[in-house]
Amino acid sequence: MRKLLIVFQFFLSYLTFSQDANNILKQSEEKIRGVKSSYTEMIITVVRPKWKKEMTMKGWSVGEDYFTSVVLSPAKEKGTVFLKRENEVWNYVPSIERTIKLPPSMMMQNWMGTDFTNDDLVQRSSITDDYTNTIIGEETIDDLDCWIIQLIPKEDAPVVWGKLIMWIDKKDYMQLKTQFFDEYDDMVNVMNSKIIKNFGGKKLPSVIEFVPLEKEGNKTIVERLIWKFDIDINERFFMPNYMKNLR
Repeated sequence: MRKLLIVFQFFLSYLTFSQDANNILKQSEEKIRGVKSSYTEMIITVVRPKWKKEMTMKGWSVGEDYFTSVVLSPAKEKGTVFLKRENEVWNYVPSIERTIKLPPSMMMQNWMGTDFTNDDLVQRSSITDDYTNTIIGEETIDDLDCWIIQLIPKEDAPVVWGKLIMWIDKKDYMQLKTQFFDEYDDMVNVMNSKIIKNFGGKKLPSVIEFVPLEKEGNKTIVERLIWKFDIDINERFFMPNYMKNLR
């Protein structure tokens, strides 16, 4: 009877710990996206061993299912639009004046020469629905106390990573660091967040640095200049036939 009680207490403890991890991740995701919607303007810098380039862009999102962005510079990519609409992904290419629906086979291709894939931008997976999440430790990053949360994909979940480990600060639920592991449990990417600023009353990292570990000297830096939340966004922004009109 005593052994059964110990096992039962352990099971309850595991459920509570897992639930806490899910709640932490949910609050962190809602902070980034906004409960309703978000708008951002940013500079993306692609760094390579012998060169680098900058792009400016702006984007709009509603919940987890709708996201669109338009490139403002450089001139070569200006007007390029990326759209996520539920499970569909679209590109508008101004040089050929065509709107293209991306097939699943293109999801792992790099997006506009950055270290992000199309799948990274789409974020089709839900970190609370598609992963089993557990707090595995605590650590301090830049004087901020953080939970360390391990995310293991559930069986048959539509995810590309074998495992994620995230550092989320305890006070403001900011995602400060993420490690990405492949199916063989090898770490392949690291994402670090820094330079905390106030955006619409929320403390959030303004700079994200994404580093592919297998490509020495490569990284992509995203700097957010403007970040607004829970604003009204015209539903036309998420229609494929409106993509060429985004500015």
